[in-house]
Amino acid sequence: MLRKINPRYRVKEVLLLVAACLCLSAFGTIAMAQKSTGKDDEPCFSEYRGVQIGMKIDDARLKLGKPKEMADELDIYSFSDKESAQIYYDKNTQKITAISVDYLGAIGAPECKKVTGTEADAKADGSKFKLVRYPKAGYWVSYNRTAGATPIVTVTMQKIQ
Repeated sequence: MLRKINPRYRVKEVLLLVAACLCLSAFGTIAMAQKSTGKDDEPCFSEYRGVQIGMKIDDARLKLGKPKEMADELDIYSFSDKESAQIYYDKNTQKITAISVDYLGAIGAPECKKVTGTEADAKADGSKFKLVRYPKAGYWVSYNRTAGATPIVTVTMQKIQ
């Protein structure tokens, strides 16, 4: 014989079930976010030709050679007609604050996944862009590919201010 259940208890049971589902959903979202943050804490792209954010500019010049152009806070290098780099540094500390590398025709450019750990967001015109922040490392990394038959890929690392 079936017992009749008080409607109040039915509502409580449903509310408890909904609350449990929401808790599990929230826990799963937090776990996924923590997993993602853990991956993001370890940059895929941490140096360019042995040069890193925070390095003294004199040490970078030893690794990269003589710049094509020098300024108070910027060195410009041209490694070939397809690859160039700009090394930005703080005038007072003489430490590197940003590195930006351009690859003409995308020749020799790393894939976005090697730079950011994920695929780039593609736009309708065929260009791509992705930026990932690494707070523990103290900088962000971006990948930008222009559209067209001769794309330019720019990979940038910059200190988080």
